[in-house]
Amino acid sequence: MTNEIKTLNERIDTLEMRIAYQDDTIETLNQTITAQWKQIDVLTRKIAELGERLQEAESRAPGPSNERPPHY
Repeated sequence: MTNEIKTLNERIDTLEMRIAYQDDTIETLNQTITAQWKQIDVLTRKIAELGERLQEAESRAPGPSNERPPHY
């Protein structure tokens, strides 16, 4: 019986260690994903801003805008 208890205690210790490593891994992944989403948000805003600036520049440009040249 004591051998069985020892085996169960070892299994429980092994499972507790695995859970601790998994918790650490999950937390690390969560921090990484959060940082990536923040970066994606910044980049999305910059792309939108650049698109607006491009439209403004195109509207202020002299001459026909976005027309095909006559040789097409």
